[in-house]
Amino acid sequence: MTPGHVAYGLGAQYGLRIGAETVADWERGLARPTEYELTALAGVLWCAPGELLTAARTLREHRIARELTVDELAGQLGLSVSSYLRMEESGRWRGNERQSTALIEALQLDAAGFVMAAGRDEELAELLRSAVTTRWQAYVKPVSKLAPVDRAPVQKMLERLHSDYQALMATTLSWSSTGTESAGATGDAGRAFLAEIVQRFWQTAEA
Repeated sequence: MTPGHVAYGLGAQYGLRIGAETVADWERGLARPTEYELTALAGVLWCAPGELLTAARTLREHRIARELTVDELAGQLGLSVSSYLRMEESGRWRGNERQSTALIEALQLDAAGFVMAAGRDEELAELLRSAVTTRWQAYVKPVSKLAPVDRAPVQKMLERLHSDYQALMATTLSWSSTGTESAGATGDAGRAFLAEIVQRFWQTAEA
């Protein structure tokens, strides 16, 4: 089907006035359809809305991928529709522990998926950067509170990250002192490690 065929189907079946150019922009990722437009697009293409999404990242994308309406998900979480919708639109989850557990179950999220969907990635990154550059023991409780991971695994993960970072810095500083590695490169190695700290954290959990 060409973008023109899809646009015609959206108009004929769902009454949407969508041009072929807009459909093409959706395909290229230059524009995003609304929830209703995405549902209609799935209908025209004979598939589920979730099949049209790349790896879901936000609360909205995960909800659509599970084919849940705002009303349905809010009901499962014990939230009013307006309260849940405010969190989805802001990209920041503010539910309590019980509601967070219900959200994870409803959207079938793993720990990393929950942290990202809840808009907590950067907050987690700041905690992890501090943990590997200072005393990691002080960050076990804050990290386990932020991410749905028990303290015992978090302790091991932070200890491993701290050890890896300190070993990296010791090695690069050693190279620098022998003149085979510049101080700038030493800083680059450390910055690269810290920039990827969240990915490294989850990779450590899988190891």
